[in-house]
Amino acid sequence: MTDWDAEAATFDDEPDHGLADPATREAWRQLLAAHLPMPPSDVVDLGCGTGTLSVLLADAGHHVRGLDLSPAMVERARDKATDAGHDVAFTVGDAAEPPYDAASADVVLCRHVLWALPEPAAVLRRWVDLLRPGGRLVLVEGRWHTGAGLAAADLEALVVGLAADVRVLPLEDELYWGGPITDERYLLVALPG
Repeated sequence: MTDWDAEAATFDDEPDHGLADPATREAWRQLLAAHLPMPPSDVVDLGCGTGTLSVLLADAGHHVRGLDLSPAMVERARDKATDAGHDVAFTVGDAAEPPYDAASADVVLCRHVLWALPEPAAVLRRWVDLLRPGGRLVLVEGRWHTGAGLAAADLEALVVGLAADVRVLPLEDELYWGGPITDERYLLVALPG
């Protein structure tokens, strides 16, 4: 937690974190709009960091709850939402054990967090339990050149037993990341059924 607190002040400096570039922000807006239900829907953003995607989805008309382990990240997320004129409920907590009621969300969104959690299969089961009938998991993950991360095939294998429909979309366009990438990054959308 301390490391992420220390990162909070500069976290948004990365093009894919702060989405300060209008083209990068628009690319993420379009990507999420294509894979989320029509607004308004109830979205839980687990490991929300400074709340960039939470605010982006609130801009689109979704009802968003954000959760992050770092109090400093949550503080920045709250400020960001307030500045944008949104009432997003941000909470300090563990994405592996979200403090939300079962069947309370239409979407569970998580970006670049699952790979770092112990027992991802158990975590995914807990996340599926948060979904209402017809809900979906929307996971952005990757396997980085450092060897860290979660390969798309591995995540798909974990999710396939939990969902009737699983789709993986490679995210190779540098527009999402603010420059060229040399590692595997992808979006996985799963509709449990």
